[in-house]
Amino acid sequence: MPKFATLDEYLAALPAAQRELTDLLLPIVEAALPGTGALWHGHPVWSLGGAPGKNPVCYLKAYSGYVTFGFWRGAELTADADRLQAGARGMAAVKLRTPADIEAGLFAGWLRQARELEAPAAT
Repeated sequence: MPKFATLDEYLAALPAAQRELTDLLLPIVEAALPGTGALWHGHPVWSLGGAPGKNPVCYLKAYSGYVTFGFWRGAELTADADRLQAGARGMAAVKLRTPADIEAGLFAGWLRQARELEAPAAT
């Protein structure tokens, strides 16, 4: 994807299938982390530290066949953690290919837990 100046530009440029996924995912993320989303290293990141990348909680990144939704401290999440794929430095993510992959209650729980894990570092 080309570089974008804003989160809205990034999302607007997504193909329809990925936009359908982000349209379902973003309200869940915004409910847990209102107004904290920004672009950081070229993709959307939600952080608690008042600046992009300062105490990051979660991110999304679009690829040609799916959207990755991940957490900086995803390895520490406990609810249905087997759905998350481990990444580098304690990160973990889930690949979203269809709207059925987005379970609002589960994702909201992950976001609550991820926010709580990061909150002490943001104060």
